[in-house]
Amino acid sequence: MHAGTGRSDRPWAAMAALAALLLALTAAALIAAPPARSQGESGGRFLGVASCAGSTCHGRMEGDGTVVRQDELMRWQDPSTPGGAHSRAWAVLGNGRSQFIARNLGIGDPARAPMCLGCHSDAAVSRGTAPLADGVSCESCHGPAGGWIASHYAGVGTNANPGAEMREKHLANLRAGLRKLEDPVVRAGVCVDCHFGAAGEGQFVTHRIMAAGHPRIAFELDLFSSLQAHHQEDEDYGWRKFGAPSARTDHVQMWAVGQATALERSLALFQSKRGTEGIFPEFFFLDCHSCHRRIYDQAKPVKTSLDNPGRPGIPEGMPPYNDENLIMLAAAARVAAPALADQLAVRSAAFHRAMATDRPSAVAAAAQLAQTVAALKGAFAARRFAGTDTFTMVDAIAAKAVSDRFTDYAGSQQAVMGVDTLLGAMVSSGRVTVGAAAGIRSDIDRAYTAVADPNSYKPSEFHAALGRAVQAIRALR
Repeated sequence: MHAGTGRSDRPWAAMAALAALLLALTAAALIAAPPARSQGESGGRFLGVASCAGSTCHGRMEGDGTVVRQDELMRWQDPSTPGGAHSRAWAVLGNGRSQFIARNLGIGDPARAPMCLGCHSDAAVSRGTAPLADGVSCESCHGPAGGWIASHYAGVGTNANPGAEMREKHLANLRAGLRKLEDPVVRAGVCVDCHFGAAGEGQFVTHRIMAAGHPRIAFELDLFSSLQAHHQEDEDYGWRKFGAPSARTDHVQMWAVGQATALERSLALFQSKRGTEGIFPEFFFLDCHSCHRRIYDQAKPVKTSLDNPGRPGIPEGMPPYNDENLIMLAAAARVAAPALADQLAVRSAAFHRAMATDRPSAVAAAAQLAQTVAALKGAFAARRFAGTDTFTMVDAIAAKAVSDRFTDYAGSQQAVMGVDTLLGAMVSSGRVTVGAAAGIRSDIDRAYTAVADPNSYKPSEFHAALGRAVQAIRALR
């Protein structure tokens, strides 16, 4: 039955500080859609949101279905919460900020501009068969439904073993082109196309686009998945997705694979033609706040940056690579793949040094680092994380070797989202009660407040806030 408690229903997960941060990221969160094709898809046909909207399917006003909620469409269309952000993806192109960005870029109407539609609507990837107004629809994530909707419509319950029947039906849908989003590698690959960037037209937010007014891209797979979860994980879900009624999403695995996938994509794009813009590097790949600092011109110099031990060989005045995901990956590797952790550290340092040399050296070092990242992603995907691993992962993020690298806003923001995701995983696994998590919510909120505004970010205040949050989580062991 669908009535099991879902991660998105936790009362402690919708607190004010988290909401404030995510509202700051909402414009970026609206960018998510036409991903790369996956198993069985082979150019499937888009049918549009209307094909999902029947009251016997996902279009009910109340979540009272017997197998799934059946009000998923209403939750996707929510006009005010992050859970409805995908449905607003095309509509947002008509607001004042989008019009301002379009004027700065000289691209005309953003609601028709290829530069925008690659991520703000299914229309581009569906070659016009999906309505623009659908925005980022069901099929953006689940895949074009033309090949699998007929079997998806078919009910269950005709078999003496309905759980096994649900599982077989799901496997048949996957073979017909439904995306296997319960697999963290597949889900991450779908999401990062727009939430991070891709080679396709309209799926990469360059520094020029950000300079025109677009928000900085920030993404954490498991946290954003929770915000977009229009389903609940119960016995039916376990049967259907994993073949066992007690099986559930491994949120620690989802977080770790997401970090590896984001860095893997970043390095791949950096090595491609996306890595440069005219005679300049593509500044998207560099740490924003290493340049966007207050300028002082006075007799007594004022140092506005902190030394970062994870970025050796970067001279003063040279912006470093944006290593927010690399920092999180270093923590995850120490816990889940220690055999690769030292290799990651060596190749990360070599990459940073190469960035200060020349582009060919940096590209070669990026390729070496990408090999390690791919190996880590495979190791995370093959591993199930136990409840004790979650506490160990929080400790790894707070450990001096990692936390000393929180010298800039982007990495610090990832750390807060990571700690919050890991706390959520503790609740999902039953390791921590909802009440206990709610009891330390104020400590997590203070850490979010420390990264609420990039212009007021202060590393010392962030370190203190993160330290209090980690201490509060440790007390729940």
